[in-house]
Amino acid sequence: MSHAYQKCINPACQGEFDIGETLPGCPRCGNLLDIQYNWDKLPLPSRARDLGRVTSWPAGGMGQVSGVWRFGDLIPFAPLENRVSIGEGHTQLRPSDRVGSYAGLKPGGLWLQYEGLNPSGSFKDNGMAGAFTHASLVGAKVAACASTGNTSASLAAFAAASGAMRAVIFIGDGKVAYGKLSQALDYGALTLLVKGDFDDAMARVREVCQEENIYLVNSVNPFRLEGQKTIVYRVLEGLSWEVPDWLVCPGGNLGNSSAFGKALYELYDLGLIPRMPRLVVVNSAGAPTLSRLVNKHGLVWNGGTVDDKLIDSYYAGLDARGERAHTLASAIEINRPVNLKKCLRALERTQGLVLEVSDQEILDAKAQVAREGIGCEPASAASLAGTRVLRERGVIAPSDRVVCILTGHQLKDPHATVAYHGKSLAELAEDYGSFGVSTAPFANRPVRVANSLGEIIDAVRRDVRPPVGK
Repeated sequence: MSHAYQKCINPACQGEFDIGETLPGCPRCGNLLDIQYNWDKLPLPSRARDLGRVTSWPAGGMGQVSGVWRFGDLIPFAPLENRVSIGEGHTQLRPSDRVGSYAGLKPGGLWLQYEGLNPSGSFKDNGMAGAFTHASLVGAKVAACASTGNTSASLAAFAAASGAMRAVIFIGDGKVAYGKLSQALDYGALTLLVKGDFDDAMARVREVCQEENIYLVNSVNPFRLEGQKTIVYRVLEGLSWEVPDWLVCPGGNLGNSSAFGKALYELYDLGLIPRMPRLVVVNSAGAPTLSRLVNKHGLVWNGGTVDDKLIDSYYAGLDARGERAHTLASAIEINRPVNLKKCLRALERTQGLVLEVSDQEILDAKAQVAREGIGCEPASAASLAGTRVLRERGVIAPSDRVVCILTGHQLKDPHATVAYHGKSLAELAEDYGSFGVSTAPFANRPVRVANSLGEIIDAVRRDVRPPVGK
């Protein structure tokens, strides 16, 4: 066995498996698997600021060094020759006092980590670099996923770039934004529109992958989460390795929160950071599984002894009521998150919190992010909406330093943006009434004018201050 291995997260099992095996879960007890390392046998720098400086390999298609594999010292499960990249991870951490003021923070308090700059337009490319690398290691020829859109776009992009991998994508019919669906179709993936939602598609893809021996790249795959850890490394690097007080992210399938937690406590246990930020996971009120289980029913990691009966009872209740996830933040429209237990672990170790916000709060926060010149999809803005709520409740102090993760690009779901800014309140209610969105207080309405120089100049002068020519 190499210095890396797979290990069951269930402390009552703790099964260990070779890195070369492709496992959808622990074959002994069915729980999720982690990638673990024998750190004492691996070369690591003694200071965090020396991490991420290896730039010789691998480079993506544009010759850029991978922002994932730059941190290969912290995800050393594959040799260099197997590491796959399409130039992912060249994202930015940007301070924003204007957006911070909206959240109630003092100047210097809010930072936005924008993952929409990845090749396929979302954070998923970080994880896909890890999953595709393991797929290369085991010689897989076909890879599949269930998706609300971003995972499918990333899988399709990596498969197309490889020239040797076939992608199969399961999407809930009518449950994907066109910006994301267009990517899967354009990149040549076999796209199956399953009658149902993401949870249905996830159940079917797991069955098909087992039956047909297809490589599964959803975040139940622990190698994918290894790639997503690097978002945390880039955040800390952008802060000169000074740890923020809070790290806030949207919660859907809970892969990011699980990966972030693992990255943080590995760094802490290795002595590379002096403390961990508190992790906040923000659900949409239309897909509140984590928030309800944690805040209403008291579900906790409890050192790994998770109350499975409570989880099963909650899901049975969803089925009995016919309750489906329903939110404009389609990327987090998930009722049965596959990484629930790993997220609970991350929350326990980081003293983290969970909350839910409305679609109205999400779209309003999205409009504020855009005023910084950053276009994000609705689900991304859940992080800012959650930060504002926690600040209003006094949980986050005005002097705290907060990093909000913006997970995907605005053009992933342009319809929501155009509806918010471009329609009357009556039209908005007609489109979004069932989502509880009735106002657009930060809308930037287009102005209709005649094809007349005089009328156009009048419109410009009404908007521009001071008046044109003064």
